[in-house]
Amino acid sequence: MKILDGRELAGFVKERQATEVRSIMGQGGADNLGRPPKLLIIRDNDNPVITKYVGLKIRYGEDIGVAVEDYLADSVDEVRERILSANEDPAISGIIVQLPLSDTSRTDGIVSLISPSKDVDGLTGEKSQFDSATATAITWLLTGYDIDLKPPARIALVGRGRLVGGPLIRMFSASSYDFDVFGHDSDLTKLNQYDIIITATGKPRLISDSMVKPGAVVVDAGTASEDGVLIGDLDDAVRERDDLRAITPHVGGVGPLTVSVLFDNVIRAAKNRS
Repeated sequence: MKILDGRELAGFVKERQATEVRSIMGQGGADNLGRPPKLLIIRDNDNPVITKYVGLKIRYGEDIGVAVEDYLADSVDEVRERILSANEDPAISGIIVQLPLSDTSRTDGIVSLISPSKDVDGLTGEKSQFDSATATAITWLLTGYDIDLKPPARIALVGRGRLVGGPLIRMFSASSYDFDVFGHDSDLTKLNQYDIIITATGKPRLISDSMVKPGAVVVDAGTASEDGVLIGDLDDAVRERDDLRAITPHVGGVGPLTVSVLFDNVIRAAKNRS
């Protein structure tokens, strides 16, 4: 069985990105004032899981020469104001809102404020100049391990969320892939009819062993927190099998490549502005 190790692929991407940033700096910086590309991360809570993700992005930026600012707002209203000011700041190449917000009912309104030219996480959907970082990372991961998504492969997408399911639906439709979409409350026993299962619901252990057929490829992009520990959509029994074609590890699958795609978009945004 093949392990879909995103960390290995991210290492190659990081080398290329460091070279690109050096090239930008050699040409006067991202804003022609000698400043590097800059990512602004805005959040309104210090949940341990969120803090961990932010820390990974800060370290990644340091490795390739991209500046990262972690802005912790006191309220959703302050998040709004910081986005509006950052949209007009030439020193900021890309903006992301680290979800979830403390008031999730305001998510759509808040992320819609990000300038499409700086929406490096693809949060504003089709309006953004960039595809979803997580959805793109999944396609990079599968391509990097020679998993062919074209028919006759049958693909199941579990989850219709903003960050993964929705963007993948648009991507796969444009590529004419053979796929079906399931919600977390769908009849998931039908998943054992599919060659590739991509799940991103944030419902811990939603996908059981009996739902996955031998020889399947399984990508778990779901994340939830239980007592500060990250839990995916897959039951542990699925990972214990040795008759699958390929599967993401519990840690280090889609996540590392998502960060790589995010910084790829920051670099692109910087190039576009300069």
